[in-house]
Amino acid sequence: MPELPEVETIRAGLEPHLLGQKITGITVLRPSQLRDISPEELSTQLIGKTINRLSRRGKYLLFYCSSELILVVHLRMTGQLLYYSAGKPAMVHTRLIISLEPPAELHFHDVRALGQITLLNSKQLSNWRPLLLLGPEPLGPDFTLEYFQQSLACRRAPIKNILLGQRIVAGLGNIYTDEALFKAGINPLRPANMLSEAQVQILWTAIRQTLTTAVADGGTTIRDYLNSSGISGSFQRRLQVYGRKGQKCRHCGSELVGCRLAGRSTVYCPHCQPL
Repeated sequence: MPELPEVETIRAGLEPHLLGQKITGITVLRPSQLRDISPEELSTQLIGKTINRLSRRGKYLLFYCSSELILVVHLRMTGQLLYYSAGKPAMVHTRLIISLEPPAELHFHDVRALGQITLLNSKQLSNWRPLLLLGPEPLGPDFTLEYFQQSLACRRAPIKNILLGQRIVAGLGNIYTDEALFKAGINPLRPANMLSEAQVQILWTAIRQTLTTAVADGGTTIRDYLNSSGISGSFQRRLQVYGRKGQKCRHCGSELVGCRLAGRSTVYCPHCQPL
């Protein structure tokens, strides 16, 4: 699933192309991926509107349009948003096409068809439950060390489960949670409230450093992820533990082990991340 670095890379890549462009057409090829709106309603409301701003909240992309309309896209597992400066035929996994003026197109591809698209007005967005449940942005000013320490102090669940849950901090998924925990030397099974103040500070720093590097690298491409220009990310070259179960730790040479936490595969080094 695209996580914060991938979604932020897509947002940054699309922004210079989309700002100020008028939507001239909507082609819905997979109506089941629209949430709480029909293809006809989506077309009626969006055609003629101008894209004024692009934003990201957690793993959600938000396209702010004229008339206070916001198109919200969640890429889920395999979603891609690809910008074409001229018309391009739909491919087998193209689910939605947004036509733009001057002539250009934004294609939403999704192999597994799990992504979701919805349209909200500004009032609806402010009360939209999926966003209300999100914690602060890990690279934003609200994700302070003091906040992080207080948030973990009363939670007994494994620290990885807490980080994946989105309520304490938004945008982290399986890749960057595993990598940040390794960088911090913290076992993913460790109960969150058992971390010392020093460990919480190290983890807080590791989360921010890992995400900052991943954004600079354009995200991680394991299988499907591409940026808005169809280019792969490069952070996969830096992966220390994610996807490397059974291989040797690059720091100490121990065999990396795996387990399942919060329904997700988890990899860590038992030597560098002792329980």
